[in-house]
Amino acid sequence: MADPTLRAWRLLLTVQAELVETLAREMADESGGLPLTWYEVLLLLYEAGGRMRMHELAESLLLSRSATTRFVDRMVEAGLLTREAATDDRRGVFVALTGEGGRTFGEAAPRHLAGIRRHFSAHVTDEEAAVMIEALERVLEAVRSP
Repeated sequence: MADPTLRAWRLLLTVQAELVETLAREMADESGGLPLTWYEVLLLLYEAGGRMRMHELAESLLLSRSATTRFVDRMVEAGLLTREAATDDRRGVFVALTGEGGRTFGEAAPRHLAGIRRHFSAHVTDEEAAVMIEALERVLEAVRSP
């Protein structure tokens, strides 16, 4: 492949797929079967102070509202999340971490970060990371602009 941007694109896709598969396997093995996708929800809620509106969660996960509802249903059944009615909007719903959800996140986060360091950060210098950040932010901004 002569075009270096196409090679970079293919490598980006391949590395992302391989890393996600490896990190998902490690998460499941080391965190009692916790799916990496569930960890992502717990992380988003943790970063949001423990709760988010359902539609904000759906946007963050890049899922439809109906898919997010089904996803959240399974996590509610597992005791990791609760739903709360929004007091300012009768149709609005918040999704919140339970105590168990917070504990699960707290136990899984250090293991997951260690996996990211082991499989990604250990192979990239700070300077290389800075170049990647600059380039990927530029691409993301271009994709998101009308």
